[in-house]
Amino acid sequence: MRRKGVSYAKYGYFFCIPFVLAYLIFSFYPTIYTTVIGFTDLKGIGRTDFNILDNPFRNFEIILKNPSFQKSLGNTAMIWIANFIPQIGLALLLTAWFTSHRRKIKGQGFFKVLFYMPNIITAATIAILFATLFGYPTGPVNSLFQDLGWSDGPIYFLMNKWTARGVIAFIQFWMWYGYTMIVLIAGVLGINPELFEASEIDGATGAQTFFHVTLPNLRTIMLFTLVTSLIGGLQMFDIPKLFQNGGPDSSTLTTSAFIYNQAFSGSYLYNRAAAASMIMFIIIAACSSILFYILRDRDAIKLNKQIKQQQKELRKAEKAARREE
Repeated sequence: MRRKGVSYAKYGYFFCIPFVLAYLIFSFYPTIYTTVIGFTDLKGIGRTDFNILDNPFRNFEIILKNPSFQKSLGNTAMIWIANFIPQIGLALLLTAWFTSHRRKIKGQGFFKVLFYMPNIITAATIAILFATLFGYPTGPVNSLFQDLGWSDGPIYFLMNKWTARGVIAFIQFWMWYGYTMIVLIAGVLGINPELFEASEIDGATGAQTFFHVTLPNLRTIMLFTLVTSLIGGLQMFDIPKLFQNGGPDSSTLTTSAFIYNQAFSGSYLYNRAAAASMIMFIIIAACSSILFYILRDRDAIKLNKQIKQQQKELRKAEKAARREE
């Protein structure tokens, strides 16, 4: 007699129910609600009623023409680029160092924890720390400059637009390079070891192995890193807000801080904050699509096309054979 197999698949669905409910209530519904109120006249505390505007895209037009939004978008792009380029560069360098089969670095666990540590510290703590370091007139950096004779008196570093942006970019870089390194190392460990062995047998140097074996096989992980960093970078809020609150002269105002100010400061313009959020969503989606297109696996696409072409030809041949029969 055949024994009937027991299927446990249904229990998997039961365990998924709490997550699905939490997602629908706390993520999906707010997203849809935000999308809707971007086309309405909703503003002010305590209001629950709203009407669709005669020109539904009026809020979007106002936001796109708003000089503060334009400035915040430029600030966000500059700060993200300034922190991501050195971040990915240092992360790749450390990845090559830790995964080198020739060097076999000792104490890797300690170094990985040390480099990842800034990512664990809360943003509020880091913002207060750096605001204190660059404090005026008696901050540690000011004291160091005066002791070394680099300045005659205290310097108000954070009143300079480029210095303020640079410090925020450095904080973002310092907080996230360890995380990026861990992700890249995980990607390298997933590469077939035989490829590295073959490169060593062929006499490839460490640099040649990294650029011709490691990097090409990290395409998917690099795409993941770029997209997640882009999303996180364009949503920067905590460090710029807590560190300088957008100053000086809105030079560190980011798009997330602008959206926060629209929604929870002054007139409580929820409709315009929602419109700005949707604009940022579209920008992130467009940039992510461009990255996906640039970093797509062309060889895999060609191979899939060839397979489909072969399958087509095979079907045609089968049909022709049936007709002849």
